[in-house]
Amino acid sequence: MKITILGQGGMGSRMANRLEAAGYTVTRWNRTSAAQTPRQAAAEADIIIAMLRDDEASKSVWTDTATGAIGGMKVGALAIESSTLTVDWVRKLAEAMSDAGRDFIDAPVLGSRPQAEAGQLIHLIGGDPTLAEKAKPILAAMGGAQLHAGPVSSGAALKLIANTLFGIQVVAMAELIGRMPALGLDPTATVELLGQTPLLSPGAKGAAGLMLAGKHDPMFPVELVAKDFGYAIGEQPAAMPVAEATLGVFRHAQNRGLGDKNLTVVSTLY
Repeated sequence: MKITILGQGGMGSRMANRLEAAGYTVTRWNRTSAAQTPRQAAAEADIIIAMLRDDEASKSVWTDTATGAIGGMKVGALAIESSTLTVDWVRKLAEAMSDAGRDFIDAPVLGSRPQAEAGQLIHLIGGDPTLAEKAKPILAAMGGAQLHAGPVSSGAALKLIANTLFGIQVVAMAELIGRMPALGLDPTATVELLGQTPLLSPGAKGAAGLMLAGKHDPMFPVELVAKDFGYAIGEQPAAMPVAEATLGVFRHAQNRGLGDKNLTVVSTLY
């Protein structure tokens, strides 16, 4: 089976590594060093997976009239959009795939670079169950779980909800760690105690550990978190006041020149 991965950033390159290790033939395409167009890269593939930065990159790579990958897909090939995108765009992309007579699912991932490297990503799948089953062996080579969320775009929607939930927890943890000394608590000991209760999620505990250690190497950079929050909130900020306030913290970090650091760097603001 031949697989093309469109996007070779921190995530896409590691996903390609896992697929190659599993024995698949992988064509890698990246916008910054492309010897061919997305259309050319997709031409011989049975599976085409995109891992791109945002809606605009996805639109260009898939649907450009001259170079878009849809135009190069062969009959029977399956397109998988794994980028974190707006629900509206994923639905439009699904329509474009349908109009072209091509199979499509959305399957964004939970996890960052360490999970991609270790093959422990969680795929959130939206689309026809039969196509989801077809994709599972390929997705399993990159991840430990494949969760079918519902019709097409459901994976994209769940990913935005999940990232928003995680980002809110990270900012709340940063704020509380900053407050602990004033309340007479040792942050390291307090986080350890909270970890022994049902209140602290594994994700928040891991983020707190990075904050306490001052380790903010980019796994989930602030600038991408802010992008995802903007996608999740959309045109309804009044309906999501907690998310909107959290986005304000991430934007403040960006304004401080911290956009390329891991989201845990917000702890330094406190």
